This record gives sequence, structure tokens and C-alpha cells, in this order.
Amino acid sequence: MKAIRLEEPRRLALFSADEPGPSLKPHEALVRVRRIGVCGTDIHAFNGNQPFFSYPRILGHELGVVVTAVGSSSENVHPGDQCSVEPYLNCGHCIACRSGKPNCCVSLQVLGVHIDGGMRESIVVPARKLHPSTHLQLDQLALIETLAIGCHAVDRARVEAGEFALVVGVGPIGLTVVQFAIEAGAQVIVLDINPKRLEFCREKLGAPFAINAAVENPLEALKRITAGDLPTVVFDATGNPKSMMEAYSYLANGGRLAFVGLFQGEITFNDPEFHRRELTVLSSRNARSQDFTRIIGLVESGRIDTDSWITHRGSFAEVITEFPRWTRPETGVLKAMIEV
Repeated sequence: MKAIRLEEPRRLALFSADEPGPSLKPHEALVRVRRIGVCGTDIHAFNGNQPFFSYPRILGHELGVVVTAVGSSSENVHPGDQCSVEPYLNCGHCIACRSGKPNCCVSLQVLGVHIDGGMRESIVVPARKLHPSTHLQLDQLALIETLAIGCHAVDRARVEAGEFALVVGVGPIGLTVVQFAIEAGAQVIVLDINPKRLEFCREKLGAPFAINAAVENPLEALKRITAGDLPTVVFDATGNPKSMMEAYSYLANGGRLAFVGLFQGEITFNDPEFHRRELTVLSSRNARSQDFTRIIGLVESGRIDTDSWITHRGSFAEVITEFPRWTRPETGVLKAMIEV
């Protein structure tokens, strides 16, 4: 079968891989990959700055698939089902898994990051990691995983209706945080330097406030919007250390700061100021199975509309030439979708 592998930073290669074995373990399912969303993780890996990553690696963890075969004990899906894939393969018995936090399993393996992912024609996955829908299209199913990142981050920060929530960096992951902060009833403020992304948040997602940090002082704008109080919850989805450290200054006393993006390095903050304001700092990693179930229901019901998210498309054969262009913000990419 055809597959695409990231051999080293900035070098993708198309090659012929072995077909998955004919026999499945009882808990497994064989799926035909039909859609692959390009994620910030894929772009970071392509550029050589993704943590927890080694080369060579088959990318791809935002997947819309069709089940072709199932193992003897796989009862949640059947051949022909269209599914979203939950790409977080957890052990099920470590302290995190026992605590209901499989998204940060001690030995977690994420498809396309720690082990080879779905940028190939077929793949075997645990059947329990498949989330079927009889209503959603393959494009929509491939977007469930990226939406789940924002869903989990908003849940983790315990966003409340009516509070001011700031999202710093509205790339693909930041957009999902905006989506679910609005769903939670927050007064959402978006902060970025890309006017097209800010416009998307206002017009497509309904964010009431937008700040272009390239043309106005963020702190002054935040004070104006919040009548001097500042946001009580701030999400940083940039993965940029300078932005992450500046995010502390945007937060109200007693507020919560959630880091959704990450980078390879360290961040610092002033400890007396951190204590004086009694701030809470959180990280948010991946998502949980219940997030996938919830999001599929929201998209099926029309509460979340993903039609405008996909700005670029390419066939499997075009990935080698198109992928470098998708990594450049100036091309206007929000979400690129690969059709297999």
C-alpha cells in the first residue's frame, strides 16, 4: 500500500508499505484511511521542533476512516462504519489511566507522534479507539480529534458562563479552544497578529472581542474590554515561549492560565507576583474518549459547524509538494485536508 513518511525535518517521502496482516487480534479493527487532517503537531514535526518525536515517522492522527474488518471481540464497530479515530493509545492500568486520565497515560503512544500514524491507505487500531457516526461526513470525522483538544482544554480550565476568557494564538488549536469557550458561555476574547484569523473568529465562530497585537497594546485592550478586571481565564495556544510568559500578565488576580500549546524548552515567571495574585497554571494534553462522543453529538446536532474550517485540500499524491506550503501562515491555511 502507499504511505508517506517524514524521513527527517522537511523531507517527506512516498513509499510502498506492507499491507496490515490478514489476522486481527480480538480487540482490533482494520480501517481504510479516507481523510487526514494536517495538524499543528504535524507542522512542528515537519519543521523539526516537535517534542516527544523521532524520525522517521509516518504522520497523521486526525483521521476519518471506514472500517473494513474487525476482531472477534470488537462489538462497538462493524465493517462499513465511518469513524473518527481517537489516536491516543493508553495502557489502561497506570496511575493516570486508573484516575480517569488516559490522555496523560504514563506510557502513552500517540499515532503519528510516538508511533506511525495514518498517512497511509490502511491501518490497524484498537476498536475501542474508533468513534462511529451514521450522520457525519468523512471531513467532519477527521476534524473531531482537533476539536477534542479545545474541548478538553476548556473543561480542564473549568470555564464558567459569563466570565472573560482570553485565547492567545488562534491557529488550528486555538480556534478549537475558542469554539468550546463560546459553547461554555464565556465572553471570549481572541488575541493574535493575523488579521484573517481574527476575522474568522469574529465572523465564523462568533467571538465578541478580537485584539490584533500587531497594532494595539494587548494589556491596554484587555483592560478596556474587561473594565479593568482582566480575563479570569487565559489559554495560550501559541507554543511560543515569549507569548507563554507574557500570558501571565494578562490574567486577573485569582485567575487560571492554561497552556494548550507546547515547545521544546523552559518558561519562567516571577514567583512573588505569581503568589501575590494566587494564580493557577494548568497544562492540557490531548483529550479523552468522552470528548469524542460529546463532540460528535454536537456536530451531528448542528451546534458546531465545521464547514468553514477546511481552507486547503490535496490528494495523497499531492502531499509531498503541497505540505511545505501548508506550513506557511501567509498562505492563509486554517486546516488542510488530505483525501486518500
